[in-house]
Amino acid sequence: MHTFYIDEKIHCLSDVMTLLEPDCRIELGHEAMERITRCRDYLDRRLENQVEPIYGITTGFGSLCNVAVGAADLSKLQQNLVMSHACGTGDEVKEDIVRLMLALKIKSLSYGYSGVKLETVQRLVDFFNHGVIPVVYSQGSLGASGDLAPLANMSLPLLGMGDFDYRGERYSGEELETIFGWKPLKLASKEGLALLNGTQFMLAHALWSLCHAKRLSSLADKIAALSFDAFDGRVEPFTPGVHEIRPHSGQITTAEMINIYLEGSEIISRPKEHVQDPYSFRCIPQVHGATKDALSHIEGVFITELNSATDNPTILPDEDLIISAGNFHGQPLAINLDFLAIAMAELGSISERRTYQLISGKRGLPSFLIAHPGLNSGFMIPHYTAASIVSQNKQLCTPASVDTIDSSQGQEDHVSMGANAATKCVKVIQNVESLLAIELLNAAQALEFRRPLRTSPILEEFVSEYRDIVPFIDEDEVMYHHIRRSILFLRNQK
Repeated sequence: MHTFYIDEKIHCLSDVMTLLEPDCRIELGHEAMERITRCRDYLDRRLENQVEPIYGITTGFGSLCNVAVGAADLSKLQQNLVMSHACGTGDEVKEDIVRLMLALKIKSLSYGYSGVKLETVQRLVDFFNHGVIPVVYSQGSLGASGDLAPLANMSLPLLGMGDFDYRGERYSGEELETIFGWKPLKLASKEGLALLNGTQFMLAHALWSLCHAKRLSSLADKIAALSFDAFDGRVEPFTPGVHEIRPHSGQITTAEMINIYLEGSEIISRPKEHVQDPYSFRCIPQVHGATKDALSHIEGVFITELNSATDNPTILPDEDLIISAGNFHGQPLAINLDFLAIAMAELGSISERRTYQLISGKRGLPSFLIAHPGLNSGFMIPHYTAASIVSQNKQLCTPASVDTIDSSQGQEDHVSMGANAATKCVKVIQNVESLLAIELLNAAQALEFRRPLRTSPILEEFVSEYRDIVPFIDEDEVMYHHIRRSILFLRNQK
């Protein structure tokens, strides 16, 4: 069992990946509990003598910020907020992303700037640790006044409302008391707003996408090296000196990895008749490397966000201040989610080009990588599938972060649309996984036409493992099974 200590600052993505482990458990820690309690106590004392209105605590929300709410109704105000804002629609969000949302909301609230009760944060911890997964929907957030709709849906079970999944079954929020003995929470002032304001929907999608993006980026190098050798490419473009004079970190790393993967190949060491290779092979370091550099920058932004408090108003007990500001605005995430989608789409785009080259009947390879083309279509249509996915990725990479629509009667007049950037980024990542799986399907097939020559020991072992689940194709057969198995093979690679 992995334990994630909320008190600890997260420095890199590997720390986040602990949260994706099914057996991960969260522990608040003494310092986090002190911060939460101290902030709540400050807010309670402040409200005892408060005369001036405080946004969202003694007023309505959004453009209703000038409507005062009496002390007797402050709890009802927060419950009404959660109920009225639970307007999510569209597809249900993946369970592992919802678990990340829970963890990220706990982390943000634990800094002690949100004014929530310790009981409320502990109930979120209990949800995470017991595998209670609120049902959250993919559409509804503008990514600016916090991820209001999805976080409201996530928070409903705290109040004995909404729905949640537990051990593969769907339950209503009111059944939590029957299953666990947990009574519905009664929210205090500010608590509903603290739960709903924040960037946890965007950030959960962002971190999920980045974790998978880094894995796929690494696999892309290995698959590209296999395609390169099967295509009988020239190794000179990976010479270290070439990259030392254009020293982008990702470019240098990619060239090093390709050389490692090709070391000991009989194919690469034989004389070549051709003078140079197409860009999709020759420029692997430049293209894959640019994606690596993008991922490095994006990781820094996402980790900063993870170590931040993002709700509103911000409570600063040490300064005796409660300030309505804009830390809920998702623009830093929105821009970088669009960037992530573009960077990963390019890995898929160049992968599809390598697949196309492999089936083109060049350099001694048979047309469509089948021994008897004509009677057999061979690998013609897997490429069509790849081409359609690449086209879809181009459409998905239209940036969401440049859009904005007025909301709340013009009070919220610039929004990030980061939630839309987040959900489509997930789709791009899934598409790239499919594209790399199709390239691997073709590269492994092409390699067999180079026998008895062998590629490098590393790649031979890789292909041998692959062949345990995806066979060489002699004659036409149903292909979608092999594509699916290829995807699962990549998914299981560490």
